[in-house]
This record gives sequence, structure tokens and C-alpha cells, in this order.
Amino acid sequence: MFLDKLKKYLNQNQFQFIGEETAFRSAVLIPLVQVDDEWHILFEVRSFTMRKQPGDISFPGGRIDATDESPWAAAVRETSEELGVDPNTINIVGQLSPYITSSSFVIYPFVATIDYNQIIHSYNKEEVEEVFTVPVNWFLNYEPYMHEVSVEIVPSKDFPFEKIVNGAQYQWRTRSMEEWFFDYEKYTIWGLTARVLKHFIEIIK
Repeated sequence: MFLDKLKKYLNQNQFQFIGEETAFRSAVLIPLVQVDDEWHILFEVRSFTMRKQPGDISFPGGRIDATDESPWAAAVRETSEELGVDPNTINIVGQLSPYITSSSFVIYPFVATIDYNQIIHSYNKEEVEEVFTVPVNWFLNYEPYMHEVSVEIVPSKDFPFEKIVNGAQYQWRTRSMEEWFFDYEKYTIWGLTARVLKHFIEIIK
């Protein structure tokens, strides 16, 4: 009886990774737009008045709220708010694999087409400093470059060292994180945006 119930529970829909139910979850959208009959990817430059990451280059998106029916719904809502487009004109092309930066933070990326003519004059100036586009073909012929960043683990002051072998002398593993860079004209795309972008371009290739 126990094993039968266990099989039922394990075969039901589960979270994609341990900790997903409590993680900070956000959704982003890779907007495909047509410029002069050529497909481009659209990017935002975050407003310099924003409290977090002012001036950074990003895709539209943000935190998944409790009122959002799904990550896709969150991506559409955030895109509509930031770019000022009619959500009914955002047409999904597909979903990429989630990007799990840690057990406490995950990003759900989507690809969709948007009418570029809607965006040029309607984007939210309070959140978006400017928008720009890059031809998809440019990315197909460009090799991004990478730098490593070391991430050091620092236990909290009340960490129970007495519970673990070697206590305060425990050898924590320092890990390295890859940071990718795309240089296009005056713009440098890096960080989480570059990681999602690189994965998308590799799929196209």
C-alpha cells in the first residue's frame, strides 16, 4: 500500500527542481521583432532611476506574482507593462529551459513575436531608458567572450559549526561562475541576460 501511494505521488506533476516552490521566480521574454523585413531581438536599457540594476541591458520580464496563472502569464504581463504593447499581440514561439541561478532563484525564459511599431513610442519611460534591436543574423556570426567570477561561501554568524565535522575549519568549496559578454555597437550585453541569450542562440545554431 505504501509503495503504491508513493508511486502515485512521484508520478504526479512535480516542481522542476528541489526548492522551486520557495525560490524567487521570475519570467522573461525574448522579443522577436521585424525591422526592415529582418528578424531582430529587442532589448531594454533599464531606466537610470531604477533602484535595482539601473542602466543594465535586459529582456522584458520580472517577478512571477501570486496572481499570475503561469510563468508565461507573468512574462506577458511584465512585457506589456514595460513596453506598452497590447498583450493580445504578444505571440508565443516557444519556451526555453529554466535558468536556475541557485536553489533560491530561477528564471523562466520565453520567446515571442511583438509588433515593433507598437514599442517605439509606447515603452514605459519610468522603467525603460531606451530600447534597441540586434539582428538575429549578427548573433549567429558573433562569438561572445567569457570571464570567470569566483563565488565565496560565507556562513552566517550563528552557523552551528559545532554540528559539522571540522567545525569552523570546514573547507567550503569556492565555485566559479561564467559571465558571458556580447558587444554590439555601444552596448554590452552581459549577466543573466547574456546567459539566456547565449542559450537561445545556441538553439538556433
